Amino acid sequence: MKHTPLFNLHESSGAKMGEFAGYDMPLFYPLGVMKEHLHTRSSAGLFDISHMVHMEVTGSEAAQLIERACPYDASNQPMGQARYTFFLNENAGVIDDLIITRLESNRYLIVSNAGCADKDIAHINSLAEIFNSNVEVIPRGFLALQGPKAESVLVQLGYAVRDLAFMTAIEPKAGWFLSRTGYTGEDGFEIAMPVEETEAFAQKLLESADVELIGLGARDSLRLEAGLSLYGQDLDDSVTPHEAGLLWAIPKSLRQGGPFIGADALAEKIAAGRTRKRIGLRPTGKMPVRAGAKLVNETGEDIGKVTSGGFGPSFEGPVALGLIEMNATDQPIFAEVRGKQIPMEVHSLPFVPHNYKR
Repeated sequence: MKHTPLFNLHESSGAKMGEFAGYDMPLFYPLGVMKEHLHTRSSAGLFDISHMVHMEVTGSEAAQLIERACPYDASNQPMGQARYTFFLNENAGVIDDLIITRLESNRYLIVSNAGCADKDIAHINSLAEIFNSNVEVIPRGFLALQGPKAESVLVQLGYAVRDLAFMTAIEPKAGWFLSRTGYTGEDGFEIAMPVEETEAFAQKLLESADVELIGLGARDSLRLEAGLSLYGQDLDDSVTPHEAGLLWAIPKSLRQGGPFIGADALAEKIAAGRTRKRIGLRPTGKMPVRAGAKLVNETGEDIGKVTSGGFGPSFEGPVALGLIEMNATDQPIFAEVRGKQIPMEVHSLPFVPHNYKR
């Protein structure tokens, strides 16, 4: 398995390690998943996200390349603005979901999921051959500092982040990238730096009494409470943004067609209407319902599946995301778990309110 620049720190901190997207990653620390989750909601949690992929697209046609790859208007994207978007296939299925930041007029940074690295790199490189652009994969350490005290921790270290709003970014020094983004529903930042500077920076953050190391277990429960999709579970190349409840990420002007791959298929599917959709679900009782559980109606007919599920410490109960037939939400819903049918209630998303700084 691959190691991130913080592998030694994880081991010396007593982390329980496990495989994720080909990396040996911290699942949780001695604090435990529940306390790590709650600490992030109340203070500041430090996550190692160095497994994620950074690709810089540069050149005179960089914007046109992005507009071919993704359904948004990259030419008019403000400098320093981050954008949540997708690579789509010809059937409008999601190849990967991404954050793309415009750093300069002809320079964009794509941050993509580690599990999609090979196909994403191949996809963007194939487009670079058509457009006058260059793609560079940049090895970096990448950390997320999330929670209501994240800003004050960085300010104390001399970073000018008070005026950064959600989904904006700066390059604080050579080789570094800092954005007000995250995957927890809380205010926070994602910070990239040269690999060799990663551990020292993490140690500096951990000197604050407000900061604790947080593993993948709490990262998953935090994003699930926030109603955020995980690629490979809630999203894949058979699911469209419309079905996933993510049509808000595509400008209205591009929903009927555009230059991006999958534009015609997306327009056709929007016009035809969804046959299934992503929803929030609250299992009755205390037992979580995990990903993969079949969803059925009261007569036992298959109506969908749970795509993500677990216990929400802040919600104080089990939570789940499901992909379900459009006409099935006005009738009783059950999840099949080990031969039992667990009643499920439709719940609005997010389960816990977002606390982004607008």
